[in-house]
Amino acid sequence: MIHQRGVLTTLLLSSLLLTACGSEKSADPAADPAELASRASALGIAPEHVYVTEAPGFTLAQQSVGVIGDDGFSAVYVSQKNGAQLQLSVDRGTMTAARCAEETSTTCERDGDAWHGGQEYAIPKKGHVVRVKGDGIPEGVLREAAQAVHRPSEAELDALLPATGAGGGASGGGVERGDLPPDGDGAPDNEQNATG
Repeated sequence: MIHQRGVLTTLLLSSLLLTACGSEKSADPAADPAELASRASALGIAPEHVYVTEAPGFTLAQQSVGVIGDDGFSAVYVSQKNGAQLQLSVDRGTMTAARCAEETSTTCERDGDAWHGGQEYAIPKKGHVVRVKGDGIPEGVLREAAQAVHRPSEAELDALLPATGAGGGASGGGVERGDLPPDGDGAPDNEQNATG
């Protein structure tokens, strides 16, 4: 009996520590809704679809952030240890037991607010579904990433979506190249004897 109490105590303490870690994150100031909307809309992403997550040993691959579908959101987190990829995606829709079973070839089951099937967790939100998936990622890491899904803080938004305004970025102004001629499309000259 003592052994079981020790295990139970360890589980409870671990649970409290995870909760405490999560509550520290929520202390970060939430991203300004207008700024979030501006940055997301400049990329064609619906602002309500922008989420972030955390998983031990994984970092955001900033170049992976983009739009999916009509106005959905996608980002990839990469393991620094072995290069494994964890994908976070958000798109319009709903998730039910029937739909979950339809979308996966494995057993689909409820796990808190999420649905879990195969190598994916689907978290239904109002009008959209947040998905966390990754082939070959340990079940515990995948579950932790699904539980850590949240709207971005100010700091997370800066790392996630480029700022709008002067100097290119998400404003659609583009990047100043400097290696293209001021007129024409910059394509090579294909006329005969043009290259000698």
